[in-house]
Amino acid sequence: MLIGFSLGLSTGLLVHLAVGGDVGWVQWLTANVTGPIGQVFLRLLFMMVIPLLFSALVMGVAEMGDLASLGRTGLKTLLLTIVISGIAVVIGMGMVNLFQPGRGVDPVLAQSLLDQGKAGAASIVNSAPTSISLGDFFLELVPSNVFTAAAENAILPVMVFALFFGVGLVMAKSPATDRLQEVVQGLFEITMKLINLFIKLAPLAIACLMFNLAALFGFELLIRLAAYVAVAVGAMAIHMFVVYPLAVWFLGGMSPVAFFRGVREPMIVAFSTASSNASLTFALRAAEQQLHLPRKIARFVLTVGATANQNGTALFEGVTVLFLAQFFGIELTLMQQFIVMLVCILGGVGTAGVPAGSLPVVAMILVMVGVPPEGIGLILGVDRFLDMCRTTLNVTGDLALATIVSRGEDNDPEDEGADSTAAAPVPA
Repeated sequence: MLIGFSLGLSTGLLVHLAVGGDVGWVQWLTANVTGPIGQVFLRLLFMMVIPLLFSALVMGVAEMGDLASLGRTGLKTLLLTIVISGIAVVIGMGMVNLFQPGRGVDPVLAQSLLDQGKAGAASIVNSAPTSISLGDFFLELVPSNVFTAAAENAILPVMVFALFFGVGLVMAKSPATDRLQEVVQGLFEITMKLINLFIKLAPLAIACLMFNLAALFGFELLIRLAAYVAVAVGAMAIHMFVVYPLAVWFLGGMSPVAFFRGVREPMIVAFSTASSNASLTFALRAAEQQLHLPRKIARFVLTVGATANQNGTALFEGVTVLFLAQFFGIELTLMQQFIVMLVCILGGVGTAGVPAGSLPVVAMILVMVGVPPEGIGLILGVDRFLDMCRTTLNVTGDLALATIVSRGEDNDPEDEGADSTAAAPVPA
């Protein structure tokens, strides 16, 4: 996969430098060959997301054995998600306030750029929620019809149903429920088997995705709005290489070197696909086979974290809102920034784990603080790159969270037998 990533990126950049992204044959190649190959791979993975999330979360809950273990694991996951996401938002907003990447723009230029960006941002603004209230948020978590929620790709309600389904399996122990649990386990194994089959396409698909990105945009992707990109990526780098290693080392009892060595594969997939959902399979495999985490903890934390623990998304939303406020010369008070931080944490929980899934939430926050939501059009040219970065942060954060929650938890008997010959994680 790393070879495919490097080959696609380098080939795409060479094509862009040699002939440009507007040449007919380049447009034809990306539209009819490399683009469809990458999209077919993503669709194959998205096709399995609902059965994978449902079966993995149900089994993760059912294998806890008792509600006390489930409650302890769930509480640890929730508290750590809030704390680590809060740290991410504080880092991002602190970087924007320190470096002021949006300051000093001519108001006339800002208005002209806003007018140019309105067309590209129109659909995003129209799809943005009007607000996020605690009442509506919790109400929408409970599906009135789980099949409708699954058909609409509403991940959080499906996860809530799976959570209660798993709790029911724990509470209603009988020969019939034991057989049902075996059926769900069979669904999980079939899903994983199919995904492992699809994964064989990953090197080719990643090469095609990166070729498209590099051939069409070239270095422009990295130099447009360079200050904004630098601040956002810098904040993500601090969270990735300072916060996560410290958390894994002190709270998870694992060497950061061993941790990052074990999560290389899901990080590469997350960066190239920009989708937490598409990376979930790779994260589950890395947690069990590379990090040797208890299977029940890995399944529970990673399936929940794929939607709920999105540190990179929360950080990105805070950075973007403050940058656009600076760009348009709108001063935000400390109280407004505090509200932005809280909404970013809450918005990160409900953001879809698909490419560009956070932009409607950003538009909603911009309206809340009086910034023109059409300003999103200014960042669309660099959002794909930032989406790749924040998705990598999200997926790595899920694995870090699973590592921390797993500390002090017993391995499943099957895990201990399977891992008896494997090298254990290096202790801190």
